[in-house]
Amino acid sequence: MVLLGSFLNALLIIIGALFGRLFKNIPESMQQTVMSIIGLVVAVLGIQMGLESNNFIIIVISLIIGTVIGEWLDLDGKFNRFGIFIESLFGKRAQKGTIAEGFVTASLIFVIGSMGIIGALDSGLRNDHNVLITKGIIDGFMSIILGSTLGIGVLLSAIPVFIYQGTIALFAGVISTYIPSDALDLFIKEMTATGGIMILAIGLNIAGLTKIRIANLLPAILMVGILVAIVFPFQ
Repeated sequence: MVLLGSFLNALLIIIGALFGRLFKNIPESMQQTVMSIIGLVVAVLGIQMGLESNNFIIIVISLIIGTVIGEWLDLDGKFNRFGIFIESLFGKRAQKGTIAEGFVTASLIFVIGSMGIIGALDSGLRNDHNVLITKGIIDGFMSIILGSTLGIGVLLSAIPVFIYQGTIALFAGVISTYIPSDALDLFIKEMTATGGIMILAIGLNIAGLTKIRIANLLPAILMVGILVAIVFPFQ
């Protein structure tokens, strides 16, 4: 079953987020301290990912152009309006944080990175789900922490994770046929590094140090793919 790894990854996120909600009633002072620590840990993760790049120019150009596109499209506003709509369905049950904040934050953390792409390719090409299951365990523990502080929106991040990884798994044969392995490796490396900058921004937001509209940075991932396609033939 090609989609088994993606399904288990999404399921572990859901279970973790639900389990995290059991800790939602911790004291306010403890919440603030925990949020700050989570923010710092996420920021360090972002820094670690950002240092993987071999071509920092790709990251800079991708983030600048991608952010301009995201601001023009107002992606952050659209995500927040979606979150408000979901919150209206939950009513008073959505008490801590906003649905949109939890959804966007968790989605970016769980989607961006090399494990999702490599694991999905393994699922599609070799029916080997070990990488995605390992990623699912890591994401599950992270969703416990995020779910306890950012609310039920973290659970919804399982949807884009499943769609993203499942699509790669389904089209793995096509990807491996038409995209040279060296080009794919370059894309994964630069995408991970660009995503690391976003995750650093997420960490700073969680810690309350910045208020960056993270969703508006998402087109930068597409720009990485375009720039890698332009640069690769000259490598």
